[in-house]
Amino acid sequence: MRSLKVLFAAAFLGSGVLASGAQAEQAYDPALVEAAYSEDGRYFTEDDIPTYKVQEDGTIDWLTYSGFRRYHSECHVCHGPEGEGSTYAPALKKSALEMDYYDFVDVVTNGRQKISASENSVMPAFGTNPNVMCYLNDIYVYLKARGTDAVARGRPRKKEAKSDVIREEENACLEG
Repeated sequence: MRSLKVLFAAAFLGSGVLASGAQAEQAYDPALVEAAYSEDGRYFTEDDIPTYKVQEDGTIDWLTYSGFRRYHSECHVCHGPEGEGSTYAPALKKSALEMDYYDFVDVVTNGRQKISASENSVMPAFGTNPNVMCYLNDIYVYLKARGTDAVARGRPRKKEAKSDVIREEENACLEG
């Protein structure tokens, strides 16, 4: 299952095992978010990176909907509603477009601190928080969808059903 491979790669990255590689910021390219294939209700780019899918009638994939819910339960307190940012923390909908997927995973897992003459910001580590880590890809695809304006502000109105595979993986993650 590719979705588990990506999640396991993310877990290894968080522990530093895959720390080399895609560390440079990249310019936003719409092709980087287009779904090349799907598997059990999850969508991926050609590079096996989780992404969103919005149908012509506005129906979004389950992970993007779940990401909306998880973002608003864990992230919006600092980063503002819908990834718009706040006076306290940056707009994650922009960061999700500018950051490489593996950098995103690393920052959420391990945290980050930036201190300079013009900046003093601290992102706490969420690597031990199952309410974040079990839904990390969901949050990521939601922020990508917000960053490209594929998903508007507010609660998405239409969503795909949660697949049995997603349900099983979610339960396994929360129990483990």
